[in-house]
Amino acid sequence: MPNTSEACGPAGSASWLIHSLRAQPLLIVLRPGEPLLALPTLERLQELGLIHVEIAWQPKPVWADQMRELIDLFPALELGAASVCQLQGVADAAAAGCRYAVSPLLDLELQRWATERELLLVPGVMSPSEVHQARRLGCGIVKLFPAVSVGIDHWRRLREPLGAPLPYCIAAGGLNPGDVLPWLEAGVDAVALGSGLTAALQAAAADAGLEALQDVLTQLGR
Repeated sequence: MPNTSEACGPAGSASWLIHSLRAQPLLIVLRPGEPLLALPTLERLQELGLIHVEIAWQPKPVWADQMRELIDLFPALELGAASVCQLQGVADAAAAGCRYAVSPLLDLELQRWATERELLLVPGVMSPSEVHQARRLGCGIVKLFPAVSVGIDHWRRLREPLGAPLPYCIAAGGLNPGDVLPWLEAGVDAVALGSGLTAALQAAAADAGLEALQDVLTQLGR
């Protein structure tokens, strides 16, 4: 088994993101096709006070340049890359200036590439074996994906058999604004909202989507 420095980076490399998520345990995942198409939605999210937003990586030559432009335009947001499953995605996220990227899977080669580029890569996990492997690799933060498939009690039920401490956990996949507080109360550390919410933000229901987000932020006390 590779040591921590070979896999998920030096101990504490995820601490800055964990600290930020403790202040606001919510992430929004956007899939605009090309990053600059997300600009109007990012403006709305920033007005609401959202901090953490992921833009889905696409294997397009313009992705890194457009992502870098968004990072420059929205310095108050923690913009990361979502859905990174290929080495090129890691390279593009690092080239764009992202401080973190998120993957739906746990892949040692992706983790090594990210570490070499000083990029925090949050791996996706589901099974006890994947959580255990991520922990052995030194990953301080993981994404439980798809969360809706395993249910709200899944993470809590892993604690006793796997032993403490478990990595910091972001629940993602199939969750809606109304799920945020129940999942946090059930034991995950943060929640990511994706396609169900962003479809509303980009359509005629944008006002309703924003209102739902505002309600979540109010309930979180942020």
